[in-house]
Amino acid sequence: MGRLNDDAPVDTSKSSKAATNRTSDAYDERSIQLLEGLDAVRKRPGMYIGGTGPAGLHHLVWELIDNAVDEAAAGHANLVEVTLHRDGSVEVGDNGRGIPIGRKDGKRTALEIVFTELHAGGKFGGGAYSASGGLHGVGASVVNALAEKLIVEVDREGQTHRLSFVDRVPGRIDAKGRFTAGSALEKVRKVPEKRTGTRVRFWPDLDLFDPGLAIDPALVAEHAALVCFLVPGLKVRVIDKRSGGTTEEFVAKGGLADLVAMHPGVPVTEVITLHGTGSFEEKVPVEGRMTVVERTVTVDAALRWTSGYDSRIDSFVNTIPTPDGGTHVSGFDRALTRVCNDLIVKDNRKLAKFAKSGKDRAEKADVQEGLVAAVKVTFPEPQFKGQTKQELGTPQIQSIAYEVVRDGLANWLEGGGRKSHINALRDKVTSAIVNRVQAKAALDARRKAANISSAGRPDKLADSRRHGMDSELLIVEGDSAAGPAKAGRNAETMAVLPLRGKVVNASKSTMKQVIDNAEAQALFAAIGAGSGHDFDLDQARYGRIIILCDADVDGSHIRCLLLTLMYHYMRPLLEAGRVFAAQPPLYTVKVGDDTVHALSDEDKERLTQELVRGGRKAENLQWVRFKGLGEMDTEELAVTCLDAETRILRRITMDDAHEAAAAADLFETLMGNDVARRRKYLLDNSELVDREILDV
Repeated sequence: MGRLNDDAPVDTSKSSKAATNRTSDAYDERSIQLLEGLDAVRKRPGMYIGGTGPAGLHHLVWELIDNAVDEAAAGHANLVEVTLHRDGSVEVGDNGRGIPIGRKDGKRTALEIVFTELHAGGKFGGGAYSASGGLHGVGASVVNALAEKLIVEVDREGQTHRLSFVDRVPGRIDAKGRFTAGSALEKVRKVPEKRTGTRVRFWPDLDLFDPGLAIDPALVAEHAALVCFLVPGLKVRVIDKRSGGTTEEFVAKGGLADLVAMHPGVPVTEVITLHGTGSFEEKVPVEGRMTVVERTVTVDAALRWTSGYDSRIDSFVNTIPTPDGGTHVSGFDRALTRVCNDLIVKDNRKLAKFAKSGKDRAEKADVQEGLVAAVKVTFPEPQFKGQTKQELGTPQIQSIAYEVVRDGLANWLEGGGRKSHINALRDKVTSAIVNRVQAKAALDARRKAANISSAGRPDKLADSRRHGMDSELLIVEGDSAAGPAKAGRNAETMAVLPLRGKVVNASKSTMKQVIDNAEAQALFAAIGAGSGHDFDLDQARYGRIIILCDADVDGSHIRCLLLTLMYHYMRPLLEAGRVFAAQPPLYTVKVGDDTVHALSDEDKERLTQELVRGGRKAENLQWVRFKGLGEMDTEELAVTCLDAETRILRRITMDDAHEAAAAADLFETLMGNDVARRRKYLLDNSELVDREILDV
């Protein structure tokens, strides 16, 4: 802050007093700003694209793809091309009717208005599109608003017409890259009279987005693969010129049924397709007056149950994916639960013991265990919650979707479906109910037992005297390693929890199986923050969780199982970066008065090469291989794994947890009790073995 100078002259003029009286908190007519044209979009981009992160940047591409798919859904196009150019621009084209090029207000063409005016388009009155995804009329103009340059070409009337925008100003760009403002369309080339279509290429203004962002080809391909299921027979082509011109092509003649069928899960039922219509009335402004209009709604759904536990429901409104669901998904959920309770689990003998307590009814999670589904509703002028159209808000759709799905699924269960598939579904839903009820009972019992005990901590936990962000929980493999760890730790801030049994594979187990696993429960109780959806990171008793396992195959297996358990039931620990793996040495060698440790065979070879440079002979280096942490004395374990000054820790990320889950499954295949599963794996992968190196 500056310092007042008592000797400085004072300006007592009226203008000075007015300026002094008007502070930064003043609120008068001069505080009101009018944002004209596309300035509102650039001022508050989050209102229109959901944010300035990766999702917002990619939403610009989705807006253009959605417009092209609308043309296909209306029956005027069968090809959409998305091209990722090397200069960072993205081009979306279709062979639809082409944006109109006639003059709308005597000066500007309809093409210019679409890209420069908010709420301008052909999807308001239902004339050009009976049911489309772009209802707000801001998609194309928002893309232009957030682009530093945009070029649109339209094939109509035997000509390719081009209009360029630089900083949202329309005009043309000559061969030397010079820009001239103007509303006149440039006629680029002649085309056959019957050829029509639109191509939009834009360069996003990256200054408006988070630093370092770029269009992700994988996300574009995923979105393209998804939208092709909305219009059976539509071909969506993605050309990535950034990676050498690779081309991917997507087409689905079966629509939503193909989307469900392509899921990799093991099927329990066939793909069930449901179709129906309904109608509702709503008041909308027509020529300035509120008028009651009738809306016709078409509901399409495809679903199949698989042997897994996770569910996936893709939902759509017209041609728009709705990742946050909405009223159509709510109706779908209600119908599934109602029908399953009425026709699948009612009077089920396996659930009779739960009937007295009223726990024999299926809940949403029970019914949707292993479910793969796609739900689409088609109707004019849907109401979305926000411009990004992530969630449907039209209230009347819930009851219509409910009735169509309820009636269709009931027909399948009462004779339309195969009996073996219906029985398999009945068994799956019944098992889900039983597992949920038993798991909750077991969890309640354990919570009660923990509350009765003095601390509710595992007996085998050697706790630290202090807790909080500066404390650590060391998870060690077996009692043999626990002894040196307890002796070498700093008991003020380090707790030790030995594992004495096998940790459950959380990715292949039910919640009940996880809760019943003694090692999993010991870990939950030691950390003290709950598990699953109830896990509260703020309640965790330790700032760091350190996995300390042997540097061998068994140690890797246990580490993978622990990470898989944390990923499924204590994920916030991983997301916060509070899980670490200690790096115990595999080899040690005495060199004079010094002890050298090697973490792996490769590390041992590297260190050997360094140690022999001074004339020392390699054969004189007596490397000792540790069979496990239990072979280390207290000092060795403290130096290599416990002392913060000398140990090596590796922070575990979410990617590591994903890889651990896959590795845990492979360990189970190769080291488990299922001989047939192991034999099949070995036969399937036998061609990967180099027979020349086998000692047989």
